[in-house]
Amino acid sequence: MHREGKRGKPRNHQASREPRPEYIAAVRHLDGRSEIFYIRYADDLDDARELVMAEVGKVQSVVIAQRH
Repeated sequence: MHREGKRGKPRNHQASREPRPEYIAAVRHLDGRSEIFYIRYADDLDDARELVMAEVGKVQSVVIAQRH
């Protein structure tokens, strides 16, 4: 027995999907060194911060902003 399902219109996933935001982070280490990180796969600002902190560990300061 053949079952027919509801037919929907084909979707163009790439056209309807918004690009993910990119973030940039400036990190100051405890020894005075500084680094810049580019974060491409974060869902939001909090996720970007977690990714940076997981990468660098304990730091003096972190500044994160969304890239435009």
